[in-house]
Amino acid sequence: MIDTKKYLQRINYAQPIKVTRDTLFQLQRAHLLSVPFENLDIHYGIPITLDTNSFFYKIVESGRGGFCYELNGLFNQLLNELGFKSRLISARTYGKDNSYSPEYDHLVLLVTLENQDFLVDVGFGKFSLHPLPITFGEVISDRYGQFSFDHYNSSYIRVNEIQNDLVSPQYIFSTQERELIEFKARCKYHQSCKESHFTQKKVISIAKENGRVTLNNTQLKISQSGKERLIEFNEEEFESKLKEYFHIELGTNDSKNLGRTN
Repeated sequence: MIDTKKYLQRINYAQPIKVTRDTLFQLQRAHLLSVPFENLDIHYGIPITLDTNSFFYKIVESGRGGFCYELNGLFNQLLNELGFKSRLISARTYGKDNSYSPEYDHLVLLVTLENQDFLVDVGFGKFSLHPLPITFGEVISDRYGQFSFDHYNSSYIRVNEIQNDLVSPQYIFSTQERELIEFKARCKYHQSCKESHFTQKKVISIAKENGRVTLNNTQLKISQSGKERLIEFNEEEFESKLKEYFHIELGTNDSKNLGRTN
């Protein structure tokens, strides 16, 4: 059990909770606008363990973000405690060589509501603002873009993003329910292997009403209303930019110092 009241305060959600499509959509939107996607613990030597209590402390109590295992893992707990029928599923992300990553590379959610399955993902960086109803043969318009689903082989469903009439695969998934512990090996890989893109550089990114703010080692990208501004800086300035734009102050060795400053 988690403190759902604190969680809802963290994502600035103050509306009545009803197990409806509208509430589900608003919860995902609130989460994406309040909780950043980030991999900072990996670069500050702080182990990420697959435990919802640890996720809660980091994301809710300390005002941090996380990557897919943390963000979707904790959001799944919230949805179930609020009365939604949500389950963890495994996804394999699309690579530049037209192949897909191994199983458990990405953790996403499948929510069944009103006889409809919805893909729910608050841990994939720039993606959809709202849950995507899993339907085939049609384009799903979202405030953050257009998406579609099709079948990949006989075992997977594929979600695609459509940009300028070009279909770009994002990841494939099956609807089989998974347990959090099943993602342990891949979570460890992304924290320790140099081949993982998560170990290549620091990144933190959050959705905004009309755009996005993304910070990495030496660049700050601010997108708003279709316009983009890029600010370059020395890596020594990273933590000051992090505090200025994300209200997060990092301690180098103590995870308890990794929290929000107001």
